[in-house]
Amino acid sequence: MAKKVVATLQKKEGKNFAKVIRAVKSEKTGAYTFKEEMVPVDQVKDVLAKKS
Repeated sequence: MAKKVVATLQKKEGKNFAKVIRAVKSEKTGAYTFKEEMVPVDQVKDVLAKKS
């Protein structure tokens, strides 16, 4: 499945996206988990400014 994503991102229109990885602390255990999402490059600051 990863090969499919990589192949899609190598196309011309795929270069306008960035992968945002955020550490989120669990309220129950206090452990950190990571959320990953693909967002357009021009919306990266907006996504990072959001809480959670």
